Amino acid sequence: MAWTEQNNELYRSFTFKDFSEAFAFMTRVALLAEQHQHHPNWSNVWNKVEIHLNTHDAGGIITEKDRKLAAAIDKLL
Repeated sequence: MAWTEQNNELYRSFTFKDFSEAFAFMTRVALLAEQHQHHPNWSNVWNKVEIHLNTHDAGGIITEKDRKLAAAIDKLL
């Protein structure tokens, strides 16, 4: 599944084998987000991680910062 644009956000859902894999992915995303100085809104339930990206400083819209972080997250897979 690719990123979709909805409600002024980039959105993507990720499904893993189990909770440990989902949490490991979230850890990698957290380190990546720190490097980009751009942090996602996200949630995790068992093996599923949902990520929402938009730029609060720009009024809650999608910006190049969001697109760059989304592309970097995709490279983690």
